[in-house]
Parts: sequence; C-alpha cells; structure tokens
Amino acid sequence: MKNRFIFLTTIFMIFISLSIFGQPAGGGPPGSNNPPCWPPPCVPIDGGISFLVAVAAAIGIKKIYFTKK
Repeated sequence: MKNRFIFLTTIFMIFISLSIFGQPAGGGPPGSNNPPCWPPPCVPIDGGISFLVAVAAAIGIKKIYFTKK
C-alpha cells in the first residue's frame, strides 16, 4: 500500500510540475508579424536551470546524509 501511495504521489508531482513549468506556445500580440523576442531563437533557460540546480542540491544533500549515517 505504501509503495502504491509513493508511486501515485510521484506521478501526480510530475504532472503538476509539467503544467507549472510548461511554456505557452505563441509569439507577440495577435496581428503582429514580429518575433516574440530578438534575436530569435529565444530559449527560456532560467526556470529550467534553477529547477535542475535545486534537484541536484537535494540529491547531493541526501547522498551526504546517508553517507555519514
């Protein structure tokens, strides 16, 4: 029962994180032919990098904790 709860919680968190960190498709306001930012390609890497750093820090802390234990 506990394994099922952990599995369902993990799947739920994955779907929530995908909906939160998902970037909407599109560009500028309707009717404009300008790209949404200049120079194209515009890649939003700030949110993704901070998320990866947070995950790496959590894994590192967990590894250090269990190594000392």
